[in-house]
Amino acid sequence: MDAGSNWAGNIRYAARELHRPTSIPELRRTVALSRGLRPLGSRHSFSAIADTPGDLVDVTALPREFELDEDAMTVTVNAGVRYGELAPTLDRAGFALSNLGSLPHITVGGATATGTHGSGDGNGTLSRQVAGLELVTVDGDLTRISRGDADFEGAVVHLGALGVVTRVTLDVVPRFTVRQDVYRGLSWGDVLEHFDELTSAAYSVSMFTSWAGEDFGDLWLKSTGELPEELYGVRPLAESVGLAGGESANTTRQGGVEGAWFERLPHFRLGFTPSNGEELQTEYLLPRARAQEGIRLIRELADRIAPQLLITELRTMAADDLWLSGAFGTDAVALHFTWKPHAEEVGALLPQLEERLLPLGARPHWGKLSAATDLAALYPRIDDFRALADRWDPRGKLRNRFLDRRLFS
Repeated sequence: MDAGSNWAGNIRYAARELHRPTSIPELRRTVALSRGLRPLGSRHSFSAIADTPGDLVDVTALPREFELDEDAMTVTVNAGVRYGELAPTLDRAGFALSNLGSLPHITVGGATATGTHGSGDGNGTLSRQVAGLELVTVDGDLTRISRGDADFEGAVVHLGALGVVTRVTLDVVPRFTVRQDVYRGLSWGDVLEHFDELTSAAYSVSMFTSWAGEDFGDLWLKSTGELPEELYGVRPLAESVGLAGGESANTTRQGGVEGAWFERLPHFRLGFTPSNGEELQTEYLLPRARAQEGIRLIRELADRIAPQLLITELRTMAADDLWLSGAFGTDAVALHFTWKPHAEEVGALLPQLEERLLPLGARPHWGKLSAATDLAALYPRIDDFRALADRWDPRGKLRNRFLDRRLFS
């Protein structure tokens, strides 16, 4: 069976077989018999993290499960469920996730395995919501690891190097409502001078820029309370706007209209093409203390960035203790670049970005494009993760060229 390509079309999977098991026993047999495999999520990764010449395993056809534990404040769901499918069910039960990514189309298993995130000074990555994992290990055994177990912090952002995850247990909070407002017209001077005040102005803040000129761009404030009538002389727009060249109908409701958490925290609606559709993506997670320095350095490349760029988004997140997380040990600011589908030109530009950002401690997102290969120096617990992977997968059955170059070189 042809394994096809990723969502953006920049990766054509080389797998000899694509497996979509419909039961846990079938999945266990598939994993045990395979000589080399990789788990596959929603295909939204722009990197080759899921590619393999062996077998690809897609868990989205496994029977759906939803186990809410109100006492523990957790929900256990299939790894293959999309956030946009999980959220309404959780909301109807009176609960919510503390944060969501910009796309509701991504799967819980794939997003948490790669350190994907939303935004908000007080919000962690989506991986930090994980309280437990159930997975099939390379010999076909079904096992579970939970918060408090040895090596749990190493197993959450696992990059598919420990097994094929079947179920994920997530922390939940009481359901809540959010309003979303867009402020347009702040200057670069205002953003750099008042960066901390702006990112703390709402529950979740996203800042969009093209880097060119003195006008910064748009601020999207997702708030659980009242917002200021103006920010440094700028008032919120009355109408909804699109993003990355897309239509406003694709984005979640703006204009200060209150709605359920899952209808406002993502940028895009589940029923529409996510983001621009034809694009490439890169992202770097900078230590918060170096963020403004990094932003100023990237502005020096504005003339080279602009011809290839659709939009850049700046987001913030709280520190965590997950070994391969971009926010390990530090509050972080993410610089996310959505590029036009110009693979050659973008590929030539990435080393210039990384020459400025990586010395500041920036960590490339595992699922996005990056020129860097050996990333071990950016992760203080990398040797512990290597040892963990060697114990769980001693023959390297789950590895691929991407992991070998970036982690195990």
